[in-house]
Amino acid sequence: MTKAAVLGAGSWGTVFAKVLHDAGTEVTLYARRPEIAEAINLRHENPDYLPGIQLPEGLRATTDLAEAVEGADIVAIAVPSQTLRENLRVWSPLLPPKAILVSLMKGIELGTGRRMSEVIAEMTGASPDRIAVVCGPNLAREIGAGQPGAAVAACTDEETAKRIQAACMTPYFRVYTNTDVVGCELGGAVKNVIALCVGIAVGLGFGDSTRALLMTRGLAEITRLGAALGADEHTFAGLAGLGDLVGTCSSPLSRNRTFGENLGRGMTLEQTIAVTKQTAEGVKSSEAVLELARKHSVEMPITEVVAQVMHHGMSISEAASLLMSRSPKPERYGL
Repeated sequence: MTKAAVLGAGSWGTVFAKVLHDAGTEVTLYARRPEIAEAINLRHENPDYLPGIQLPEGLRATTDLAEAVEGADIVAIAVPSQTLRENLRVWSPLLPPKAILVSLMKGIELGTGRRMSEVIAEMTGASPDRIAVVCGPNLAREIGAGQPGAAVAACTDEETAKRIQAACMTPYFRVYTNTDVVGCELGGAVKNVIALCVGIAVGLGFGDSTRALLMTRGLAEITRLGAALGADEHTFAGLAGLGDLVGTCSSPLSRNRTFGENLGRGMTLEQTIAVTKQTAEGVKSSEAVLELARKHSVEMPITEVVAQVMHHGMSISEAASLLMSRSPKPERYGL
């Protein structure tokens, strides 16, 4: 039997551990906070992140990292992207030397422009065939409730991707494989930025036409950046691209869309941050994505205005005006 550890007991980490368990994989969930581990072990619930979602009795949590990863064939990491590097400084010596390291995170590191798989490689020394990502339109509460969902397991080594696929395929959770790690990670990271903009539009009272506009042009931005970084453009038509974008931009369960909605309804940035209980990755990643785009001379107007709103004091009305006053141009191949 495959043995796995999930590091991070937030909403998606907890649900992914449940998926692994339901797929027949022996899994231990590492929780930083003792009260979360205790609730999972005794009440079979994560009350802080997934209240009302029943977890399997066989899913065990621990606050002892060494215990969680001991003998693990797969170690999945689900922490806020901007904390990954510092966590790995502590965790790396304890990770099994042959384990597959799986990123469940969707962000770009500030300051370096690194994707999460690149941070894992840098901090652990693991080779590309041991580093993978799992991404797709996975809203934790829905997957946790057993609603049908799907994801992509991506690794440059196809056999590694297949091992992850086998470890987390369930009757309600379908997993596809891909070797385009760059494309899958960019799709997951940049869609959060687009979802912030869609949320702002929803908060302002705009309808489906505006949302469709932002999602379509957002996909064009993701695809342009992906092409510049060597991704397969076909990836962005799949679950890791369009699928994740639609899910995150359309659902009120999306943290990033909800964050944007609060801004659109008139909350200040400080007020919105104060009422946001879980990490909205797009807030910090917007600046990192924009820096990456500029480095590669890629035009990303939606990302640019989101970064300006989140980090440089641009008003919502100014952002909307800036986007709608851009010079006209032909649309070629959706770009």
